[in-house]
Amino acid sequence: MAGTLGLGRPFTGMHTPAILWLRNDLRLDDHHPLRAAVARGPVVPIYCLDPRQLGTLPSGVPKTGAFRLRFLLETLTDLRAAYRARGGDLIVRMGRPDVVLPALAQQLGATHLVYHEEATDEELRVESAVEAALTAIGVSCEGFWGHTLYHPDDLPFALDELPDTFTTYRKHIERDAAPRAPIDAPERITTPAIDPGAIPTLDALGAASIPDDARVLFRPRGGETTARARLQHFIWDADRLRTYKDTRNGLLSVDDSSKLSPWLALGALSPRRVWSEVLRYERERVANDSTYWMIFELLWRDYFRFVAVRWENAIFQRPGLQRLTLPWRTLRDARTADDFAQWTAGTTGYPLVDAAMQELAASGYTSNRARQNVASFLTKNLGIDWTLGAEWFESLLVDYDVTSNWGNWTYSAGVGNDARGFRFFNIHKQSAQYDPDGAFARHWLPALGTSAYPALMVDLFASAKSHEAKYRKAVGWT
Repeated sequence: MAGTLGLGRPFTGMHTPAILWLRNDLRLDDHHPLRAAVARGPVVPIYCLDPRQLGTLPSGVPKTGAFRLRFLLETLTDLRAAYRARGGDLIVRMGRPDVVLPALAQQLGATHLVYHEEATDEELRVESAVEAALTAIGVSCEGFWGHTLYHPDDLPFALDELPDTFTTYRKHIERDAAPRAPIDAPERITTPAIDPGAIPTLDALGAASIPDDARVLFRPRGGETTARARLQHFIWDADRLRTYKDTRNGLLSVDDSSKLSPWLALGALSPRRVWSEVLRYERERVANDSTYWMIFELLWRDYFRFVAVRWENAIFQRPGLQRLTLPWRTLRDARTADDFAQWTAGTTGYPLVDAAMQELAASGYTSNRARQNVASFLTKNLGIDWTLGAEWFESLLVDYDVTSNWGNWTYSAGVGNDARGFRFFNIHKQSAQYDPDGAFARHWLPALGTSAYPALMVDLFASAKSHEAKYRKAVGWT
């Protein structure tokens, strides 16, 4: 991993500005690279819109779809306003960081760059290219770790000894480690006079238009301001943390779950800030299963990121962490392409699956419970390559987080950590349990109950039995 996992080394220059390279850490609160730079003098925060992020994935879908792009641009706009309110500014440039950042360093005479480290190959290759380009011109690079609740240096084991299962990991963490307290945003920031650059529009980036859809109930706006407002609303104003464990699987109500994931994914909200607010709630109101469960979910988020560090690219490969060679159906087959298109369009004939997929297509979001069901249906009933589903989510999800998305998909496909063999979701039972009155399905599927509603693609249990036989053969079960 590029850089270090520490909290930074002292700068040697007090007057030359430090460049703060921003990626998925678009906030002022609890931001160690920012605080380290500000403590030593002027800082130049910069976000590079890398053209590679605007390309296509192997399956042909946009790498960063319109929902994600809109959320990003809103976040950058909010962040720029926050910097300016403190006397600084946010620089935005279009281009590859390994080209833009050295040019900026030479323009400013900067000798230091600070940034938050990432965990996966694509991002690490960008980090390596940036470090190489800057080192060549005498600029030192300082990496900080800051995307998880727990710092790797505080874990009770080395990352190459990360437990194979989440349960074992959680027990060790809860017994032997503690998160670091979040740090407040700096009150004043000084940025040298420089052209800040325009924050582009969706049209300028060639993104697809986002039509209005009256069915959309959750439309998060990007930015740290709305992140903190959502945190305040859910925990304090609506007092929904009190019942979170009981309502978190709700499919329709916006306040059934925290809905903090979009801001956590883009770094507009720190997991340590969420944790500290949960602890304050426990002190001031109540500590119960629901408050524990909020932290439990943050532990899962951490675990997926640490898994990516330990097992590297295995989370992106079809065999997964289990190294299982399964006969996945791929888009090279026309029938599979048609079936995949039905899944993405939400026309499978199964209302829970269809409502979730149509919600995703219309809003860039669907609940965790819904995601588990649609992932199970794609992999365990249709037998389609799980990486296609992961790419579809990557393109659309407004809360796309690389390690959580791909980690969850390996889990659903039975090739990840804590894989429970061939574990498929009984869609009928799930619908009865989580949408007992059919409100979610009816909300998203106006044709439900009419002759216009599609027929079932497959028999739920017969298809699962067929694919389970292939799974059992691959793992060598009798």
